[in-house]
Amino acid sequence: MPQPPNLQKMLAEAQAMLAQQQEAQEALKQEKVDASTGGGSVKIVMTGDLRIESLVIDPDAVDPEDVEMLQDLIIAAVNEAIRKAEELQQSRLGGAEQGGFDPMSALESLGLGGMGGMGGLGGGGAPGGLPGGAPNRAARRAQKRK
Repeated sequence: MPQPPNLQKMLAEAQAMLAQQQEAQEALKQEKVDASTGGGSVKIVMTGDLRIESLVIDPDAVDPEDVEMLQDLIIAAVNEAIRKAEELQQSRLGGAEQGGFDPMSALESLGLGGMGGMGGLGGGGAPGGLPGGAPNRAARRAQKRK
């Protein structure tokens, strides 16, 4: 008979993964990407958490007769900075798709996915019980009271 999964170990792994992810997100706030358009006439510096830190517009790019061009340059620079910051996030944070621990997948493999099984009708378990039909402590107490 296969060994039941070690829930304590899985919980510890999930907590460690969340702590690492929070640390990485904090570090992203300190990292910066820069983007420019129009041959450097519009420059943007953005942090790894998608906050614009600075926007510099070359005075030569300001043409009162062609405001739309300046608007397009700014939009293009912002979008490029966002793309670079998202790439930075992806490289720092990774994710479950890159082989990391995915707590929701682990819960689903136990029949506890979607949080509905955490005390109710989890994948294949009895009502008020655990997967496999074993009643949980609350269900056993309720049965004793009857």
